[in-house]
Amino acid sequence: MSVAIERAGAEAAGELAALHAACFAAPWSEREFASLLQTAGVTALILRGDGEARGLVVVRQALDEAEILTIGIAPHARVSGRGGQLLAAAQDGLMQAGCSRVFLEVSVANTAAQKLYARAGYRQVGRRKAYYADGTDALVLEKWLREDGQTPA
Repeated sequence: MSVAIERAGAEAAGELAALHAACFAAPWSEREFASLLQTAGVTALILRGDGEARGLVVVRQALDEAEILTIGIAPHARVSGRGGQLLAAAQDGLMQAGCSRVFLEVSVANTAAQKLYARAGYRQVGRRKAYYADGTDALVLEKWLREDGQTPA
């Protein structure tokens, strides 16, 4: 299968919303994606396999720090290593834009995502109680992307 990772702008809001709906129980709307993608510092990437959208990541960068707002792989494309590829592509883009450190939140119930982030070098720096709508806590993770940070890439 051929894989490509492409930058997506506000014109892809509908496609991003459909993909997000396939990945998550509480999906973001097309309007939310369109608005978000017009915000300074926000970037979205779509992972395509054989021309089909299979994954997305949205990041927001401010100065030399960034946050992964959402990342997901369509259910039929999971357990293929694509999540790691998508995460690496997002991190590479952030490094090229001068970012030193990335943060994200992940549900304590999402062990698959926690394993992905651990393999990618993220470490827990906090916890947000009852962060998600279902009442579960979020782990706050961080990764230093540059050699001059605390964790080499």
